[in-house]
Amino acid sequence: MNLDYTEIGKRIARRRRKLGLTQAKVEEKADLGDKYLSSIERAISIPSTEVIMRLAIALDTTPDEFLVGTARREGERWKDIAERLRAMDDKQLDLAESFLSWLSEQK
Repeated sequence: MNLDYTEIGKRIARRRRKLGLTQAKVEEKADLGDKYLSSIERAISIPSTEVIMRLAIALDTTPDEFLVGTARREGERWKDIAERLRAMDDKQLDLAESFLSWLSEQK
């Protein structure tokens, strides 16, 4: 699965604007560095799985909305998974990202 980071950035920006939030406010809510969201929205920076999850929480949606353009709204289970990812170290996040990539390719 090849991800279109330009489209992902546009989806994040669209969601942020829909909620009436500034980039600075979302960066604060998602615990991101100054101007990082701007770089993501313009496809200059490629966000990690953890950053996508943190943005989804900050923008009250699911990562699906950013990655494939649709949001899953049934339940809040994805938030529990996002919280588990927050506690992982870089090695665990790399493994989780690899697994999620593989999983998304399965029918």
